[in-house]
Amino acid sequence: MSQYDWAGTFRQCYDKAVAAYRLGNRQPRACFNADELVFLESIGCTAQEIYDFAEDWCQDEAPSFGTALLIAAARRDFFLVVQKHQRTGQIITMNDLPAKDAQVAGLAWLPRLIAKARAKLRGEMPDELMYGCGGDRAFLRKVNVHPADFLREVWAARDDDQKIIEYVKQCSCQSV
Repeated sequence: MSQYDWAGTFRQCYDKAVAAYRLGNRQPRACFNADELVFLESIGCTAQEIYDFAEDWCQDEAPSFGTALLIAAARRDFFLVVQKHQRTGQIITMNDLPAKDAQVAGLAWLPRLIAKARAKLRGEMPDELMYGCGGDRAFLRKVNVHPADFLREVWAARDDDQKIIEYVKQCSCQSV
């Protein structure tokens, strides 16, 4: 599939996952044909990841397609630029994540979100975990940060958690 219009192809896959979910299909890989699965792999995405966006949209009307696309774009850019089209071959476990109530700088959820964002960027998310889930969205909305912007900030900060914390604090202060 063409990388020139990857966003258009991503939209087709997303729409297909939404339609499949609405018809009762709960098997993410079964939503896509072989060419679509190859396309998703070429942008560093999995069937599960796009299915999670579609499922949440069907249940909560969030995140929007635009948000899903921006998150996928951040992951795609990291996959192409940093990882040079190569997956790490690793998947984190749920036990690798900080607890949901873990705090840093008085912000519960932030340690978990940082770990999830790093795993999302590297393509190491387990099927049972979603970057941009309801808990992530609630936290990010509260601190006035878009989920894709948070991914890009985590990418830019590398391993420096303090830079991420300062970014979140700064954005949170700008909330209206």
